[in-house]
Amino acid sequence: MKVYTSIEEFISADTYSFAVISLKREVSKAYIIRLAEAGIPVLAETPPAPDLEQLTELWNRVGRSAVIQIAEQYLFQPMHAARIKLAASGRLGPISQAQVSAAHGYHGISLIRQLLGIGFENPIIRAQNFCSSIIKGPQRRSGPPVAEVMVQTGQTLATLDFGARLGVFDFTGDQYFSWIRSNRILVRGERGELLNDEVSWLQSYDTPLYCKLRRMDAGHGGNLEGFYLKGIMGDGEWLYRNPFAPARLTDDEIAIAESLVRMQRHVQGGPSFYSLAEGCQDQYLALLLEQAAASGETVTSHSQPWSEQG
Repeated sequence: MKVYTSIEEFISADTYSFAVISLKREVSKAYIIRLAEAGIPVLAETPPAPDLEQLTELWNRVGRSAVIQIAEQYLFQPMHAARIKLAASGRLGPISQAQVSAAHGYHGISLIRQLLGIGFENPIIRAQNFCSSIIKGPQRRSGPPVAEVMVQTGQTLATLDFGARLGVFDFTGDQYFSWIRSNRILVRGERGELLNDEVSWLQSYDTPLYCKLRRMDAGHGGNLEGFYLKGIMGDGEWLYRNPFAPARLTDDEIAIAESLVRMQRHVQGGPSFYSLAEGCQDQYLALLLEQAAASGETVTSHSQPWSEQG
C-alpha cells in the first residue's frame, strides 16, 4: 500500500474509486472540500464540520454537486437496523415517540430521526445536563480499571418535539464502555411498542401479541458453522440478515463495512445511503441540543440550506 504525504500528491495519483476521510471535525471540512472540488467521491467521518457556520460553508461549496456521503454507521448496526425496520413496518402503527439512550450527540440524533421517520422537520428542543457519581470503569485508552475510583459522570437529557412525534435523547458518556450503564431504546406507536428487544402490539383491539428480537448466532453449543452473527429475527421473520457472514465481526465493524460497501455502490451509480445533507442535519440538531442544555432555554431549529435536499 502506497502512503502519500500530501493531499495534492494523493489527488494526482488518481488510483481509487473514493476517499475515506477520518479526521477531527476541526479539520475535516477543508479536506472534504478539496477532494470534492477535485472530483473525488468522499465518504466522510461524522460530523462533517464542527459548527453551523462551517456546516453551511461546506454545504454551499460542494453540497449540491459533489459525490459525498457520511459514514454514520449506527443505523447499520444489526440490532438498530432491525429496530428501524420494525418501526417502519407499520406493525406498531404510526410511530409517535422514540427514546434513545445509546449514543452521543449526532449519533443519537440520527437514531431518533431514523426511528421516528423524520427527515428535515424542525423540532422544539428542551434539554438539561446532570452530574452523578459512578465507580470508574473501562476507558477508551486506559483499558479496565485497576482500583476502585469514584468519579463524576455527565448526563444529557433532552426532548425533541416534532409536533406529532417526540424524540427523547438520554446519554451519559460512560455508556460506551461501562459495565454498569446499559443502553435503552423505546419506540411507541398507536398499536404497540418496542422496548430494547421486546415487542408488544395489538393484532386486534382485544388480542395483544408479544415477541422478542433475537440475535441468531452460529457457533453456540454444538453448532460447528463458525462463530458469527447470522442476523436478527422477530416473530418468525428476519428483520436483519448479516451480509458479511461468516466473517467474525463486531456489530460496529459490520456497520462500518456496510457503509464502505454502500459507498462503492453509490459511486457506481447506486442510491445515496447517508447524504451530506443528513449528516449536516444530525450535527445541527446536536449543536442546538448542546445549546439548550447549557443555557436551560428552549431552542427551536430552523430550515437550513441542506434541508431542501429532503
